[in-house]
Amino acid sequence: MERRNWTLVTEIILVGIPTTRALAGLLFFIFSLAYLVTVLGNSLIIMLILMDYRLHSPMYFFLSNLSFSEVLTTTCAVPKMLAGFLSDRKSISFGGCFTQSYFYFLSGCTEFILFAVMSYDCYVAICSPLQYPAIMTSSLCVRLVILSWVDSFLLILPSTVLKVGLPYCGPNVIDHFFCDSAPLLHLACADIHIIELLDFLSSLVLLISSLSLTVVSYVYVISTILKIPSGQGQRKAFATCASHFIVVSMGYGISIFVYVHLSQ
Repeated sequence: MERRNWTLVTEIILVGIPTTRALAGLLFFIFSLAYLVTVLGNSLIIMLILMDYRLHSPMYFFLSNLSFSEVLTTTCAVPKMLAGFLSDRKSISFGGCFTQSYFYFLSGCTEFILFAVMSYDCYVAICSPLQYPAIMTSSLCVRLVILSWVDSFLLILPSTVLKVGLPYCGPNVIDHFFCDSAPLLHLACADIHIIELLDFLSSLVLLISSLSLTVVSYVYVISTILKIPSGQGQRKAFATCASHFIVVSMGYGISIFVYVHLSQ
């Protein structure tokens, strides 16, 4: 197709979840309730951690930031989906679509990095308990959280810049309820193989590095706990890391499940 015949895309039509008009109201109620529970639950966690001085520890500091990133990830996608249930015109501006996609993946990538940071915190707490206060200082915790956001920003920035520079000539329909990266990229009327490869490599680096650090940390943690001679000491050490392990395991499981199934 010659460039002069292109009709550049100015808005995106989001097909959303296939449904009938009769079911739209019910689905709106169900997803609205789930969204409110997610936002209010994570907001309550953040408020409790801020207000209760007993929770002013590295573990809860990282948990509050994880809750914030979860709220941001959910808010990037769900409100637009809910609006689609109530409207016949399921459109979003071209700039709004890119903004939604960018912040969705920015917060999602940050969550994976925070999982690794929380695993490292657990490793220090169990393997170097006497040095823990000296190592996990407030300034270090703040730097780790900032580094998590900066790393995510730098990780997705190159492909985002390349995507924005592409010509998009339609069709302007995405068979999804939000502006996912892959469907949006396929609206471009240009060669996208390099950008697809860059997206794949970025995702691979993020997953392997985060998961590797998490697994290695917990291997050392479990190994250290098993060397504790007393059963009471082992139970106390397991109790210390139980919340870490549950949050991180559920986080990885839910994040991978959501990305794999909702990005299809």
